[in-house]
Amino acid sequence: MRKGILTLGAMTLLLFGTVAACGDDTEGGAAPEKKKGRIGVILPDSKSSARWENADRKYLKEAFDAAGIESDIQNAQGDKSAFQTIADQMITNGATVLLIVNLDSGTGKAVIAKAQSQGVPVIDYDRLTLGGGAQYYVSFDNTKVGTLQGEGLVKCLTDKKVEKPIVAELNGSPTDNNATLFKNGYDGVLQPKYDSGEYVKGPDQSVPEWDNTKAGTIFEQMLTSEPKIAGVLAANDGLGNAAIAVLKKQKLNGQVPVTGQDATVQGLQHILAGDQCMTVYKAIKKEADAAAELAIALATGEKGTTNNAVKDPETGKDVPSVLLEPQAIFKENVKDVVADGYVTKEELCTGDFADKCTEAGIQ
Repeated sequence: MRKGILTLGAMTLLLFGTVAACGDDTEGGAAPEKKKGRIGVILPDSKSSARWENADRKYLKEAFDAAGIESDIQNAQGDKSAFQTIADQMITNGATVLLIVNLDSGTGKAVIAKAQSQGVPVIDYDRLTLGGGAQYYVSFDNTKVGTLQGEGLVKCLTDKKVEKPIVAELNGSPTDNNATLFKNGYDGVLQPKYDSGEYVKGPDQSVPEWDNTKAGTIFEQMLTSEPKIAGVLAANDGLGNAAIAVLKKQKLNGQVPVTGQDATVQGLQHILAGDQCMTVYKAIKKEADAAAELAIALATGEKGTTNNAVKDPETGKDVPSVLLEPQAIFKENVKDVVADGYVTKEELCTGDFADKCTEAGIQ
């Protein structure tokens, strides 16, 4: 009996001590630890641009790791079914925030609806999901990207003193809202030239899924139907490379200005070689850091900070957004992209490009 009383007393003291210790944590001890979530990121593919695997993945992971936030970054590799499966798995595995680059608005919309039904907020990254209702959108001013491309092509045609040039437009995927915004931007520059008769509107076609192989076939058909194409508005460096490959076969590379976007190593090398007129540099690290900051805020139960709002053309609703400024890159300022650390001198200035880098002032 005495042994039982002692045991009961010991348990009472233990319980009291435990309660007291808990009280110390909340009243006089350390502040409660901030909630930490798990962020799921779905990238679109590897084919449309090298940026997704070479830049976005790296910068996003670095930001999440630095904040001590668990993340799961996967690539759908252009497969819409895989995109939805990845999202489902991420939600099942405890993702508290999704950050997605949609393959098209239909697929993105389905993923957003599923996530939000489970209480998981979604950030549209780089591409707005039309009608999707994501909590935030992070991208560049994509109409401005297109404007820079149009102005760049005009500059290069002017420098070459081409009169009444026939301009071909090789647009991005018709299912990507960004491609629509790019086209709005460059057509805003080119259409007045067409209307005045200063330029001649040539073939104008979109490339399904930004597929560079299809782009080569499409541009070859363009050049066959209109051999006097004098300028190519290509919506990104991948499409630009496809056009340049066709022009090389006809020994027209360097004679016909070609635009681009993304400031890829290949695109910058084409510019140094004189085969590409210009590209548009989007500081991907800034975009990734802005998206990561919003995702981390949501994951830790806070509100994010934005600098803009974009109206969803399908719903008419404003989506709180972070929009960043793009930069036009020509041969004389390729060095800016290297100085910013987006590409390294070692990967850009290989082989025959070493001398060209020196000529361009790349240190």
